[in-house]
Parts: sequence; C-alpha cells; structure tokens
Amino acid sequence: MSSKLELQKRKACLLSQIQQQRLDLSASRRDWMEATGVYDRGWNTLLNLRSWALVGSSIMAIWSVRHPRFLVRWGRRGFGAWSAWRLVKSTLRQQQSR
Repeated sequence: MSSKLELQKRKACLLSQIQQQRLDLSASRRDWMEATGVYDRGWNTLLNLRSWALVGSSIMAIWSVRHPRFLVRWGRRGFGAWSAWRLVKSTLRQQQSR
C-alpha cells in the first residue's frame, strides 16, 4: 500500500511541476511576443507589399525595354550611392579604430 501512496504523491508532485513549467513557458512566450511584435508587424507589411513589388517590377521591365538609357542611368546612380556609402562606412571605421 505504501508504494501506491508514494507513487500517487510522486505523480502529484510531477503534475504540479509540469503545471508550473507550463505557466512559466506561457509567461515567457508573452514577453517574447511583446519584444518581437514590432519585427513581426514589419515582416507582415513586407509580405503584404510583395504583390505590389511584382507589379512594379513588371512595369519597370516594360519601361526598361522601351527606354534602356533610363535604367542604365539609374543603375549608375545606385552603384555610385552604394560605393559612396561603403567609402563613408570604411572611413568611419578607420577613424573609430584610431
């Protein structure tokens, strides 16, 4: 009889421990969702804009066939802006390391 009683006590102890762990996980999940909510909303916005990006890229493809110089000009400007950004970033890193 005592072994059955001990098993029931052990089972009750384990069940209460499981319940506490579930409560802790629920609280942690709530905190995590609160901390990452901004990123989740941003990601959902990006996913919602995906269809508009498809429409825009289609229009850009048609436009580039009709006006190829326009695309080349903006490509050069974009490359120049990217190169300038890399130069500024590397210069700032060099200044900080001194």
